[in-house]
Amino acid sequence: FLILAGLIAFGILAILVISGLASKGIKEVALPLKHEDIIRQQSQEKGVDAALIAAVIYAESQFVDQTSHADARGLMQITPETAEEIEKLSGGTTFKLEDLRDPELNIRYGTFYLKHLLEMYDGDVVAALAAYNAGPGNADAWGGAGMTVDDITFPETRAYVEKVLEKQREYKHEYALELGY
Repeated sequence: FLILAGLIAFGILAILVISGLASKGIKEVALPLKHEDIIRQQSQEKGVDAALIAAVIYAESQFVDQTSHADARGLMQITPETAEEIEKLSGGTTFKLEDLRDPELNIRYGTFYLKHLLEMYDGDVVAALAAYNAGPGNADAWGGAGMTVDDITFPETRAYVEKVLEKQREYKHEYALELGY
């Protein structure tokens, strides 16, 4: 009887371990997180919420280094024009286009730009995200600081902002430790 009870207990333990690993694997596919050390560092240096940075990366590239049809590059999908603007704003002098492939530089530039937009829109996350996706001119036309998601007239940008806000909540909940909360 003790042997049977031991085998049952072992089986239950094995199922719990496997299901825990499976749920971890599912989480890593459904809500990936990479470069969390860089995200934490940039969050601390620039005062931008780490979960917001991760959510923007998720919405832009799902943590896969790529180039879009609009020539946006890297994890945070930065266009060459935006990268040049960021370099000027940040006082950089050595930027090369291929640098956007480097996760550290891409996240640093993307977070710098996100901080710049948050400051431009008085901390309004909706306006900053709309500007990140569709440009400051469009965000201004939709009301700038104080705008709501419903004010966004581009369906793609509205969906983008909603997705980032949703993923920000998920990253904060699922990866609190990894993101430094």
